[in-house]
Amino acid sequence: MNRFLLPLVSVVSVVLMVSGCTSDNVSLTSYVDPKIGSGGHGHVFVGSNVPFGMTQVGPVNVSQGWDWCSGYHDSDSTVIGFAHTHLSGTGCGDLMDVLVMPVVGKELKYERGRLNSIGSGLWSYAERSREIVRPGYYSVPLSRYNILAEMTSTSRVALHRYTFPESEESAIIIDLENGSGDTPTEFNMTANGKKRIVGYRHSRGWADNQKVYFVIDFSRPFDSFEKVDEKGLYGRVNYKTNEGEQILMKVGLSAVSEEGAIANLSSELQGWDFDSTKKNANRLWENELAKVRIKGGSDEERKIFYTALYHTLIAPSEFCDVNGDYRGANDSIVKGAPFRCYTTYSLWDTYRAAMPLLSIIQPERYADMINTMTAICDEQGRLPVWHLWGCETDCMVGSPALPVVADAIVKNIPGVNKEKAYDALLKTAMDTIRGNGLRQKYGYIPFDLFNESVAYDMEYALADWAVAQAAVAMGDSARYRYFNERSHSYRNYFDPTVGFMRGKDSKGKWRVPFNEFDTSHRANDYCEGNAWQYTWLVPHDIKGLRDCFGSDEKMFAKLDSLFTVSSELQGEDISPDVAGFIGQYAHGNEPGHHTVYLYAMMGRPQKTADLVREILASMYSTNPDGLSGNEDVGQMSAWYILSSMGLYEVEPGSGRYWFGSPLFNEIEIDVPRGVFKISAHGNSSKNKYISEVRLDGKKYDLPYIEYSDIIRGAHLEFYMTDKML
Repeated sequence: MNRFLLPLVSVVSVVLMVSGCTSDNVSLTSYVDPKIGSGGHGHVFVGSNVPFGMTQVGPVNVSQGWDWCSGYHDSDSTVIGFAHTHLSGTGCGDLMDVLVMPVVGKELKYERGRLNSIGSGLWSYAERSREIVRPGYYSVPLSRYNILAEMTSTSRVALHRYTFPESEESAIIIDLENGSGDTPTEFNMTANGKKRIVGYRHSRGWADNQKVYFVIDFSRPFDSFEKVDEKGLYGRVNYKTNEGEQILMKVGLSAVSEEGAIANLSSELQGWDFDSTKKNANRLWENELAKVRIKGGSDEERKIFYTALYHTLIAPSEFCDVNGDYRGANDSIVKGAPFRCYTTYSLWDTYRAAMPLLSIIQPERYADMINTMTAICDEQGRLPVWHLWGCETDCMVGSPALPVVADAIVKNIPGVNKEKAYDALLKTAMDTIRGNGLRQKYGYIPFDLFNESVAYDMEYALADWAVAQAAVAMGDSARYRYFNERSHSYRNYFDPTVGFMRGKDSKGKWRVPFNEFDTSHRANDYCEGNAWQYTWLVPHDIKGLRDCFGSDEKMFAKLDSLFTVSSELQGEDISPDVAGFIGQYAHGNEPGHHTVYLYAMMGRPQKTADLVREILASMYSTNPDGLSGNEDVGQMSAWYILSSMGLYEVEPGSGRYWFGSPLFNEIEIDVPRGVFKISAHGNSSKNKYISEVRLDGKKYDLPYIEYSDIIRGAHLEFYMTDKML
């Protein structure tokens, strides 16, 4: 059997025999509400997919803009069609490829631009009161056409079911023009008989050379197929339908070729049993969710938790065909790769919590994700920054793959080629692009030579420390000394006269004037933030940061003020990413996600407990605007999951998970060697402080747990109290 078919086949067979339910026999998928985060600025994907699947099939609204990065927003009830690729929670839009729309009528307008589709265009209102969104299933009535649209999916295939009214002008439109504001560069679709259409769509957008190949099969022969515009961007599959007649459609995807798409469809979805496919998709989700089982907490907290877990399992998404072929970062086709290739690497966000979480709950997939990154390094000459469908977007600052790959080496993840991973670390850490060459020349990045200098340099410093930890794991003492020393570059930016990190020019002079509240977007020394947030981006060197302030007391006083100072932001074109405030702490954006845990690292865990519980309660809810900022491909949700466990890997690359304040009475996590169990005795909203810790029944004095203990299946016990000890 092909190794790339094993997870689909084995999971389906296992979950038929093993229930993925909680102790009260409630299905875990019943706790998942995919619309949490679909309002506000959450930007989550709404539709059908399976865990880490290549295909995400779901609606695309007519509206465009920042809050429509996923194609869907809770405030918008329009639909221009159903696309087969989507992003989830990003701050930038792309994908939404191979748009399809069931319609009734001949007089329809086909044109570029979703906003231009009002009027005689393809759009329809969706009857939101009858919309159904569940893991692996999406359904909505299209009121303009009196059509019920339903869809479910496998990893690489979407299955649609459209219930039509009686009409001689029923049709399914295939739209290769409208996506997420990208530009189609090459495209084609061709009928192959009366039940199949094959084609491709190449485009330039955020991913500047994206290639999608597709095959579309229909459950009954179409009456005719026609191109309805001069360029051939729109195809119309025509039917005469009876009242209540259902037409099913399978859409297989590949980034390699049309033949790959056909093979993916044939391998993953034979026949036309929609309900069975829907059940299997739900079972795949049930199986993955059941790897983490919780006891205690309110129904609302359970709903937030399992929806968050669901969101962390959407991406990175599979990028290879069923035979292992994939399109490399250099646009070459890699044949039969020995690992499962993934894409959608939002690493500036996910290196902080999402990837450390996946290393616990998905170690086998995690290994393939790391192997994919090292392959990308071979193909493009460096590790990825923000990789999307085979394309490097270079989005965001620093070198965020370094902490992730280093962490895998430190944790000794089985299946990772450590020597190759280490070589990729060294190659990337020593490149000279994106300000790193200036840093190697000056010891820091001068603001007069590079924009967002403080943000870039501090991210590089954190990454260097992670590389240094990998060097220790590899027995390379010389490189440990080099990268450990380089990880102190942030110290160049600390100005004791103001108590903040601030920009410094190539002559060693401070930027003037200085305003710690200046949050000008892409126009200051920080990235989506200000001096209040970035001063604390030193989780790897707490002693060094304390020395910058001069004493523990001064550092504590400054850190306390972060959470009490005015939340006012100043500057021009302030990014809406900077959101979710407690003082100037901005939980809606990632650079500060570790900050509340600095108290625990400095010996004041009660302050961490107070803030963790406050954030869990105030920054997450079950409403559509239930996220305080972009989901960012699982990061916002991963923070909730780890923090509600009472753990957080503050220093990426360390393998240490520091203690905070567990939300639930008990959590069990399936790990390769058994079950990792967390018990919180006497836990409540008042009893939020840890008074004692035991590991496997023995008193445990460290303020963190090592990854090696987690993954072997230890029993971690917290004894909770209402007293700040």
